[in-house]
Amino acid sequence: MSSRIEQIIEEIEEYIDSCKYQALSNSKIIVNKDEIEELLRELRMKTPDEIKKYQKIISNRDAIIADAQEKANAIIAEATVHTNELINEHEIMQQAYTQANEIIANATNQAQALLDNATVDANNIRLGAIQYTDEMLANLQKIIAHTLDTSGAKYENFINSLKDNYDIINANRVELHPSEEEETEQPEEE
Repeated sequence: MSSRIEQIIEEIEEYIDSCKYQALSNSKIIVNKDEIEELLRELRMKTPDEIKKYQKIISNRDAIIADAQEKANAIIAEATVHTNELINEHEIMQQAYTQANEIIANATNQAQALLDNATVDANNIRLGAIQYTDEMLANLQKIIAHTLDTSGAKYENFINSLKDNYDIINANRVELHPSEEEETEQPEEE
């Protein structure tokens, strides 16, 4: 099941693929600024929602640990009650101590196992959420880097084109008025 962020990224990619090429170019496209800004705005709005979703998953870790602690306490309480009953019976007091110690040891081991399993599960959930968020952010970073590279190259080509046109216009003007340039180039004699 893909997240809304992934869907928006796919929509941006599809939108870029659907854009028309600029005249006389097979690498430059014409982008509707409003449409791309709307997609990016929606992406910005959805990112915090996705992060909150993963924070809820992480917060479930505490509930799992608390539940394991409750079960451990219940087992220990039950073992304590049972131990007290055995101790109260005089003729089997020695046996009661032995059984009580075994029950407490078993209860402690079970409680520790439950707690260890809950901690491992919670950490796995947390690491999965962090990894997923990092992958989403990495994809977003790639898209933005690609957009920056593309925009920078287009801007540089535009500036170079303007400089070339400026040089041509300047050369044409010099050809139209060669005598004016000769006058301005000659130093004044004293």
